[in-house]
Amino acid sequence: MELLKDTAEVEDAEGIRAVRLRIPAKPEYIALGRLALTGLAQARRLDSDTVADLKLALTEAVSNSVRHAYDGEGEGQVEIRYELRADRITVEIVDDGAGFDPEEAPSFAGEELSEGGLGIAIIRTLADDVEIESRPGVRGSRLRFVKNL
Repeated sequence: MELLKDTAEVEDAEGIRAVRLRIPAKPEYIALGRLALTGLAQARRLDSDTVADLKLALTEAVSNSVRHAYDGEGEGQVEIRYELRADRITVEIVDDGAGFDPEEAPSFAGEELSEGGLGIAIIRTLADDVEIESRPGVRGSRLRFVKNL
């Protein structure tokens, strides 16, 4: 099996950098997503706190796909798309696994939280904008978060 299924990086005339990384849905590959994000962040010399927040949000999002989308089987793939602009970074995580109900994801808005299910709440806390597209019984999920710089 190939380590990286597909990668691409482009920079357009406006200085927008975009990277796409496709990894096997296995925990040991999550670090590759973090490394790609770190490399992209160095292109704009982001401060260490921002990079740490982005890496945590990315880790939570990819971990959710690895853990839940494919029932821990690790047989699928997770695609991570990064877009770095002068004023923001956008990260999108897409899988073709089992969907879920995003409305059931907890938040930190005064609710009691159990040990599990904190990933989306953490992402919502760290990012400036979060979009989730998923439905129970439908294949595939997309989580996109934006951090303003």
